[in-house]
Amino acid sequence: MDKYDVKVALKELYSPSPKDFSVVDVPRMQYLAIDGHGDPNTSPEYAAAIEALYPVAYALKFASKKELGRDFVVAPLEGLWRADDPVVFTQRQKDAWDWTMMISLPDWITAEMTDAAITATKTKKGIPAVDQLRLLDLTEGTSVQILHIGSYDDEAPTLARLHHEYLPANGLTFNGDHHEIYLSDPRRTAPEKLKTILRQPVRSA
Repeated sequence: MDKYDVKVALKELYSPSPKDFSVVDVPRMQYLAIDGHGDPNTSPEYAAAIEALYPVAYALKFASKKELGRDFVVAPLEGLWRADDPVVFTQRQKDAWDWTMMISLPDWITAEMTDAAITATKTKKGIPAVDQLRLLDLTEGTSVQILHIGSYDDEAPTLARLHHEYLPANGLTFNGDHHEIYLSDPRRTAPEKLKTILRQPVRSA
């Protein structure tokens, strides 16, 4: 059985250079998602969201393999980050952040399969936040991205360069939430070696 891996199937979207910003066209994608607010380092809401996402993603993987004969690699954690003023990102004012944490799912995963996985996970594992999970269809279109290597708190200079130099110089402006893709497991990776894709959907200014 071939195992679907979104990082391989959409390699251009998951392997940007750490040196320069690149422009990509992001197609419609489907995610298992959960919304929240606050500092991801200290918010109980954030911890509960992550606790809910992974068991359901794995339940969907096993259900897909058993019911459809189609296996997939559970994708990396991703996050959409938003605020009324983008300056809170470059100044790292984390208490002001709204977020949607999510895991990409193959397009053959249905709403019915997702509902069943949520119900089963809640019954077996008793994780309250699973009730807040939802399927999210997202089409970001034209986006600018770069690979950040290092601590999450060291992203600010790169984001400042994107916001104040690259976008204005190329006649572009924001067209969606700031998007991060976490290629490294922070529990097993030193902060200075963390790999994170920073993506910003854009449009002509």
